[in-house]
Amino acid sequence: MPNQKILYVTTEMFPYQEDSNMAAMVNKMALKMYREGNDVRVFMPRFGLISERKFQLHEVIRLSGMNIIINDLDQPLIIKVASLPGERLQVYFIDNDEYFKRKTFYHDAEGKFYEDNGERAVFFARGVIETIKKLNWVPDVIHFNGWMSSFIPIYLNTFYKNDYYFKNTQLVMSVYNEPDAVLNAGIADILKFDNIDGLKGLENPTLQNFNIDSMNFVDTVVKGDEFLEGELDKAYDLISADKKDYVEPESIDQIYK
Repeated sequence: MPNQKILYVTTEMFPYQEDSNMAAMVNKMALKMYREGNDVRVFMPRFGLISERKFQLHEVIRLSGMNIIINDLDQPLIIKVASLPGERLQVYFIDNDEYFKRKTFYHDAEGKFYEDNGERAVFFARGVIETIKKLNWVPDVIHFNGWMSSFIPIYLNTFYKNDYYFKNTQLVMSVYNEPDAVLNAGIADILKFDNIDGLKGLENPTLQNFNIDSMNFVDTVVKGDEFLEGELDKAYDLISADKKDYVEPESIDQIYK
């Protein structure tokens, strides 16, 4: 169905990340829908490994300058944009020197999971929501990919539940077999500061549990990998949302209402 406004939110996308199923899937899905005449945009974190010079990122001054309050601390939001190489499809990057300047994704040089990964995810989630509103662009579909993006449906249905900006937007989530990890217990304080409670992820704060929580806040859940593993597969079987088994990117338009 052409002429839809479709937003892909992801933590990985080719060519900015090259060696993952998620990165390849998001690239192919976004290009498929863009080439069919839809208004497609992509939002992702501007991890320090993504070369601004190579990919020609530039700051969008009119969108930057907001502050996101994380646990009573103001963090400046910087928005950068680039066109996907060889295409006119726009990719927006959520940036902040405190959270995303480092030259690795989620672990330090010794392989230790960053203490503030939960905080980074909340900043990313709220940054995406606030930027879309500032763009004055109401998507018909938001398609989430990756554990950081899973915080967005949670926030839309709790912190932003009385904000009707996205009331007619279809929320779609692709679930992937991402490596699990424990988030710092401080994530509970961050979410409680925003009056969010009652989540499985608050009882046991892991990436996987927040992904599972998020499945209950979207309209459609899609298997991003052909087979889900362990607790993800069990949770997928139990959710009440519309469920779709693995869908090739070339057929992703069948998911969107």
